[in-house]
Amino acid sequence: MLRSYRRFKKPLLRLAHPARPYIAIITVWLAGASLAIAQNPPPPAAPLSNLQTLGQRIFQDRNLSEPPGTACINCHSPNNGFASNNGSRIGVPFGSRAGAVGTRNAMTNAYGAFVPTFSFRLKDGDTDPVGGHFWDGRADTLALQALGPFLNSAEMNNPSSAAVVKKIAASNYANLMRAEFGATIFSDPNLAFQKLGVAIAAFESSAQLQPFSSKFDAFVQGKTALTATESRGMKLFQDPLRANCASCHTMNPASRNPQDSLFADFAFYATGIPRNDSIPANANPAHFDLGLCGPDRTRPALGANVPADVSIEKFCGTFRMVTLRNVAERQAYMHNGVFKNLRQVVSFYATRNSDPKRWYGPAGVPNDLPAAYLNNILNDRPPFNRPKSAGPALNEAEIDDVVAFLKTLSDGYTQTAAVPAPPPLAPPSNVLRSPF
Repeated sequence: MLRSYRRFKKPLLRLAHPARPYIAIITVWLAGASLAIAQNPPPPAAPLSNLQTLGQRIFQDRNLSEPPGTACINCHSPNNGFASNNGSRIGVPFGSRAGAVGTRNAMTNAYGAFVPTFSFRLKDGDTDPVGGHFWDGRADTLALQALGPFLNSAEMNNPSSAAVVKKIAASNYANLMRAEFGATIFSDPNLAFQKLGVAIAAFESSAQLQPFSSKFDAFVQGKTALTATESRGMKLFQDPLRANCASCHTMNPASRNPQDSLFADFAFYATGIPRNDSIPANANPAHFDLGLCGPDRTRPALGANVPADVSIEKFCGTFRMVTLRNVAERQAYMHNGVFKNLRQVVSFYATRNSDPKRWYGPAGVPNDLPAAYLNNILNDRPPFNRPKSAGPALNEAEIDDVVAFLKTLSDGYTQTAAVPAPPPLAPPSNVLRSPF
């Protein structure tokens, strides 16, 4: 744009015209705008290693389901924060076969490389399960998690690991498998299947899934500023007496290293999420998803560090905390996908205690856990220890502020230098003013 303008600049400035000062002002402003754009080119994409490239090819391969058509990326789309439901709008994913519907919302696998191995944590007198992949923590590593959907009848529906390996052996990237794991890798289907998980985990550990490129990341690095609304939201997010989100979704904005703000402590909690009646399995009133206690996993053995008076029953109905990074991009929220937008989630936390009928119906009692486990629901910290008479923990404007802050956690923020508006164009002194 500036180059084209220079072709005409001198003839224009030679004009004996009272508007000449305007042209000079606009010329300077355009130059500043071009400079601002040039100073902020988009960051280059980080190259993938050969192993990561192989993992990406497997992650995107829609031939690896039965019937074909569903890949990992169908439920973990980068356009949705790596958490989507394969076209479903009921909060849980469609599987590859006709009529197959899951029971849990697809969990984001972005930033999954930071999830620790499952264990029990003792902290400040509390015992909490922590870590592991999936909502119930049943897979200790990214590689193990990556293999699960291939053989799940409600997901990719393959009859066996050998069937998956056979499809990859016939793919146009089979040579990448041989290059990474040896020329005879496909002769041992069990080993080859395990290596698929290794490759996918390598891709999921790449900067493509954990780029730390959000506005919040730019903010803690001193590269940009939050708006007044975003700043108010962050203050509420951290306020231990109000929203108190940071007590579970841990952050450290004082650190210039974004990795110190993962927005999850990866512990398990039961927060009283309402039942999602759109899930076909929930048509049976006796069906309950107990998270850590099943039905998708067996109840884990308590660690040797767990006090003798703590029973595994205490953790039935708990689900692992997910990172809030890219949370605004997701299509559904919570383990059962009952909420379809971010504002609903914040509103639930703000009003769960003050207006329970809004969330649970006329009885006003949490409706997605058996009565025996209702005491497992978190109620010992703000905003969950708030008495009903105290009213909402946040008002409507404050809910909007928190949502605005959460939107700063979306990756792909492109900072552009502020381009000041040109100064007001006051008439030059040598221009005759109209007497009218």
